[in-house]
Amino acid sequence: MWVFPLAAALVAFVFAAALGRRFAQTRRIYLAMWCGALLMYAIASGAVAAGAAVGWSRSLFEVYWILGAVLNVPLLAAGEVHLLGRNAVLDLAVWVVLAFVFAYTIAVTRGALAEPGAATAALAERLPSGKEVFGDGSAAFQLPQLISIPSYLILVAGAAWSAWRMRGRPELRNRFIGTLLVAAGATITAAAGSAFAALGNLPAFSISLLAGVAVMFAGFLRATESRPSERSDLPAH
Repeated sequence: MWVFPLAAALVAFVFAAALGRRFAQTRRIYLAMWCGALLMYAIASGAVAAGAAVGWSRSLFEVYWILGAVLNVPLLAAGEVHLLGRNAVLDLAVWVVLAFVFAYTIAVTRGALAEPGAATAALAERLPSGKEVFGDGSAAFQLPQLISIPSYLILVAGAAWSAWRMRGRPELRNRFIGTLLVAAGATITAAAGSAFAALGNLPAFSISLLAGVAVMFAGFLRATESRPSERSDLPAH
């Protein structure tokens, strides 16, 4: 089952490259944030592919947990807030929160005690869960609930607000559909991916990784099919 997470990693790298090119053209910070989030997604997916292919280690699981289960979502949400707000005070607050979230996540995960045998609990057929690795009730196990879920809600709320503002405008149809696809892809990853990860279902989790990032990328491509006179940002306001 390493093929699907590897494919997800490749799609995420291509997506990140597209965002990076757009950032180089526009110098808009939210694009750099989204590029960083997709790079995290790609690296985390690569860690899942490696774990599925050769077996899990504590280091591989930490890469997946920190970059995939926790930090990529707040970075996506921060980009959405930066795009929607465009306010110096709000931007500063976003950077301060991000710095704290990154430092706290890394410190808590790296400092967590592993459960005996958890690092090698899964080979090609199983995905170790945070509960198995860190223990039920540990701070590291609770990171997704504390950080990823609120960040996902911010991201989807921002995308919904963007889509609502574009409704009924035929000239923005591509961006409207693209924005909804981005939200749908994030939901596939957050909802389906998290559910399958909690169950340790590696095949279903791997497919949801690939499906989520593919739908988000499709949304980005659709949203940037703009006429030359239009802005090509994602989303538009």
